[in-house]
Amino acid sequence: MSTDSPPADRRRWLALAVVMTASFMDLVDVTIVNIAMPSIQRDIDASFSVLQWLSEGYALAFAIGLITGGRLGDIYGRKRMFLLGMGGFTLASMLCGIVSDPQLLVAARVLQGLMAAMMVPQVLSIIHVTFPAHERGKVFGMFGAIVGLGAVSGPLLGALLTQWNLFGLEWRPIFLINLPVGIAGLLLGRRFIIESKAPRALKLDLVGVALASAGLLMLLYPLTQGREHDWPVWGFVSMALSAPMFVAFVLYERHKSAKDGSPLVELSLFKVKSFAAGIGVQLTFGLTSGIFFLVWTLYMQIGLGWSALRAGLTGVPFSLAVSAAAGMSVQKLVPRFGRKVLQAGALVMAAGVLTYIWEADRYGAGIKSWQMALPLVVMGVGMGLIVAPITDAVLSEVPRDHAGSASGLINTTQQLGNAIGLGLVSVAFFGVVDKADPRQRPVADIFGDAFTHSMWWVAGGLVLVFGLMFLLPRHKAAPEASVPEQELVAA
Repeated sequence: MSTDSPPADRRRWLALAVVMTASFMDLVDVTIVNIAMPSIQRDIDASFSVLQWLSEGYALAFAIGLITGGRLGDIYGRKRMFLLGMGGFTLASMLCGIVSDPQLLVAARVLQGLMAAMMVPQVLSIIHVTFPAHERGKVFGMFGAIVGLGAVSGPLLGALLTQWNLFGLEWRPIFLINLPVGIAGLLLGRRFIIESKAPRALKLDLVGVALASAGLLMLLYPLTQGREHDWPVWGFVSMALSAPMFVAFVLYERHKSAKDGSPLVELSLFKVKSFAAGIGVQLTFGLTSGIFFLVWTLYMQIGLGWSALRAGLTGVPFSLAVSAAAGMSVQKLVPRFGRKVLQAGALVMAAGVLTYIWEADRYGAGIKSWQMALPLVVMGVGMGLIVAPITDAVLSEVPRDHAGSASGLINTTQQLGNAIGLGLVSVAFFGVVDKADPRQRPVADIFGDAFTHSMWWVAGGLVLVFGLMFLLPRHKAAPEASVPEQELVAA
């Protein structure tokens, strides 16, 4: 036996620790900001639209950049792009922690999202290069645990760091905590991660990136900013013109595919019925998640006046339920019952939403944290039954040669849905707040009405998700053909 075996073994597990830490940073950064928003609003006098953009700017930049980030890794080297993304993410985190201007904070969050889009897509590729096939199942199981840990840690960590007000920095440590983690990841990653490139790297579709980015911005910017400007005509014109921009994107992608076979999006994937339906599921599920997590935070902290710590602790049952149900769904339920598990998840989550609506109406401003536990656990179980096995279900009929690009497109779609959901908060939540007169009704009652109105949107989205799931294949894909879910939002 070679004496080099043990060091090589340690080397790949240390490389895994680095890429898992990067994924954890990204997952925590999505959820940690929501819980600190009221503190950010008070400290830098941020408007509600700025608060929306703190989440939406990150989600939109991440969604736009995911496929491009993966392609850059194929062309220039996955280790190189991973380290560049991690370094940029760490720098952007520092900027988020030191700026005082609301617009600069949003810009720093957009930069953070772009850097995450460069860093995160490399993780799966690095694992495939670093680990033999027989070890990957165990590795992806560890990723499931990291996802659960991120879901639990983000809100709690954000609440604690905000509540403690370390060194009088208020909310800023939620970003600055990434600095030592990022620096350690850079040093260890440079030493232990193995460099790799795709055997035949496709060209970067810059025109496709520009068209997709323009279309998304034309749709989401007026949707988020329109309320603050009293819904001007230019906003509706911009949203209407986003449709032909997306048509132009599709036409160009067809041309690009015929010309050199390197489009940003592989349109042939949409001929696979289960994949097309899965994209619809991911988009709608991401949209409902985007609405829920933001309005939930605003309801508890601004409407009910709860502290960040109380709000964070209130969410623990939800996070624990997501983690427990996710592990059970992948290991025991999906292999036996197939897509029925995902459909049950949509119905169970909808039942939790309806229970939450009933409780919010019944108890009003006097609602307690323990009273929220029941609907949150039910919602968490439903979400856990969906988020862990969804990618395998969507990819089961996709040709293996396209599994990588299809997986990237699924993640991108869910992030895009999240960004659209955050934009729709202007209509679903703030539309109700703006119509109410705070001189005649308490703020808690106004925000309670806005919360229940938004939750009906979430319930409707889950019903649509349930219907689209009938187009998914009945049974789970074989392990060799599956590509595991790497990003679970917003959650």
